[in-house]
Amino acid sequence: MTARVHTLAQAFRAVFGRKAKKIPLDAGSSCPNRDGALSRGGCLFCNAAGSGTGLHLKGFGLRAQWDKLTAPARRRGEALLAYLQSFSNTYGPPERLAALLDELIALPDIEGICLGTRPDCLDIEKIALLAAAPIGHTRLEMGLQSANDATLIRINRGHTAADFARATVMAADAGLAVTAHLMAGLPGEGVEEFLATVRFVAALPVAGVKLHNTLVVAGSGLAALHAAGGYQPMAREEYVEAVCRAIALLPPHVAVERQNADPAPGELIAPAWAADKQGILKDIAARLERDDIRQGDDFHAPR
Repeated sequence: MTARVHTLAQAFRAVFGRKAKKIPLDAGSSCPNRDGALSRGGCLFCNAAGSGTGLHLKGFGLRAQWDKLTAPARRRGEALLAYLQSFSNTYGPPERLAALLDELIALPDIEGICLGTRPDCLDIEKIALLAAAPIGHTRLEMGLQSANDATLIRINRGHTAADFARATVMAADAGLAVTAHLMAGLPGEGVEEFLATVRFVAALPVAGVKLHNTLVVAGSGLAALHAAGGYQPMAREEYVEAVCRAIALLPPHVAVERQNADPAPGELIAPAWAADKQGILKDIAARLERDDIRQGDDFHAPR
């Protein structure tokens, strides 16, 4: 039986010829939505610490983090990719990005990099630096969340859907792979609004998508909104339906890198079902099987 979803593991095996492992590294990056360039409050759903290991604040440089975290993957003979996850890793002057890339290139046995960032933290000069880096595979994990500009304002993103489209096309034209982050259940949105975002991304030259259910986490603006009765997360069944319909809308070659969000220990306020990551994945797989859904079933190439 053919697979119903094209996974990142399959995509990486096609690139490297074997299993690959993303090693989470913390470069001490910032974000224009946190340092005052755009805002100090951050995105409505984000906690102040961001995602990632936090090892930079503990005094570990990139090489020390790499040496600490790569041993298991080395023993398994996997391809090693540096994954700069926390905040916006292309934010700041081009010189900072160039220095960061020099550090990454020097890591032993590195075969690729994945950088988390925002569309408004990319330009032609930075994309050229990334494209010229002598590393086998470069992937930009870029947050969009919603293609609805009214929603982007509501959640304090600080960029537009058009910004995301421009950055994606520039990066893809330079030979970089782009992974889009999309969220279901954002304030003011339901399943249909989420699927409109999926259609928007499916028409762009993306290599992957990460699908997230919106979490209410401690320390976020959304936590305050939820406590005041101004936000109710999606129900589990509704999210499962949204993901299955999204998978059908995506081109078959796009890697579905994530199907649900993964809250950090102790941060989840709501919905309670989001803590059952493996159960949600099983629900999605069962729904795909039950309804005979395969990735690309409802995809229509843009004319």
